[in-house]
Amino acid sequence: MTDTKPILILGGTGKTGRRLAERLTAQGVPVRIGSRSGSPRFDWDVPATWGPAMQGVSAVYISYYPDIAVPGAADTVGAFARLAVASGITRLVLLSGRGETEAQRAEEMVKASGADWTILRCAWFSQNFSEGFLIESLLAGKVALPVGTVGEPFIDADDIADAAFVALTEQGHVGQLYELTGPRLLSFADAVAEIAKAAGRDIRYIKVSHDEFTASVAAHDLPPEFAWLLNELFTEVLDGRNETLTDGVQRVLGRAPKDFSAYAHETAATGVWSN
Repeated sequence: MTDTKPILILGGTGKTGRRLAERLTAQGVPVRIGSRSGSPRFDWDVPATWGPAMQGVSAVYISYYPDIAVPGAADTVGAFARLAVASGITRLVLLSGRGETEAQRAEEMVKASGADWTILRCAWFSQNFSEGFLIESLLAGKVALPVGTVGEPFIDADDIADAAFVALTEQGHVGQLYELTGPRLLSFADAVAEIAKAAGRDIRYIKVSHDEFTASVAAHDLPPEFAWLLNELFTEVLDGRNETLTDGVQRVLGRAPKDFSAYAHETAATGVWSN
């Protein structure tokens, strides 16, 4: 497969993009990393970078930065998809999010672009606890979020990357929507408890009010879109709308998804939660 055109991975340094790039490279499939530090450079905010980045590629994995839930993401993704199709690149795999209005709008935009699309609509990533904003709280021994007993079917980024790899390299996935979840529902308190046990540490989970959470986010001086995103995800999306399991991983990969406890033990072994 070494003589094929490269696959463009947008967000190629992110949680799923990096893993997808490793899988494709291991199988001899050339990849082009779409990022602001890539060559050629790709920047969602600079449409002039899109054309050069997609020149000569066979397919695109679309992961929107900072998140597909952010207002305006759908229009931007739609414009990219239309440009790709107009440039002769019809194979698009979109990383989407469950229960997010803007993400679902983006899905419709990609479908309407004329592309040969596959959509991976994903639950909360397990890796948000080890490669995202929650790691500081875990290291400090206290996770405070405005979420009670609502269950979330955390999905492992490795399963998402496996699904993207299969969708991009095998037949039969065009026009398919795969909703990817883990095998069981856990509350955030459950998830933190499993991490604490795996890491051999005392880590407390505290439910705080939305106002307290908003204040703590503001104190971190995050970019406005990240502050908005955290509030949206924790105050809107985690209302029980995603409290269901799906068979998406089984459908695309022919196996069960990785359980959160397996993720917790594997990740704890790296020492990332040890302080």
